[in-house]
Amino acid sequence: MAKALLILAVMAAVFATAAEARDEISGPVAAEILRVVDGDTLLVEAQPWPQQKMEVYVRIRGIDAPELKSKCERIREAGLDAQRALEALTARSPRIQLTRISGDKYFGRIVADVLLSDGRNAGADLLLAGLVRTYDGGHKPREVCDLN
Repeated sequence: MAKALLILAVMAAVFATAAEARDEISGPVAAEILRVVDGDTLLVEAQPWPQQKMEVYVRIRGIDAPELKSKCERIREAGLDAQRALEALTARSPRIQLTRISGDKYFGRIVADVLLSDGRNAGADLLLAGLVRTYDGGHKPREVCDLN
């Protein structure tokens, strides 16, 4: 009986590890930026396998930019600033590497670290510039529109 339980425990650990491994791909996956959607999202043409390309939306891991469609003008302007900064960062580096790739809560979009051709992390650069805030994928705090 103890041997059977040990075998079941080992099998459960192996399957759990395999499931976790499928949840995130370490990369890198080469990609070319087609469009900057907003301050934290890109549309890219990724090449996950030789001679295979696919278009996919990439949410940059660990950051959240102000919303472009906010009802608050100040938030929309901050979102445009973040979008322009991401466009400027990626204009010099349209070829990128995606790492730590996983599914997103929205079907058809992935979450990944975005590494520019010079090795810099796009999300970290936007954070350092103060244009985005950190984000762990959970609920976002409610935006308050300050009119001052």
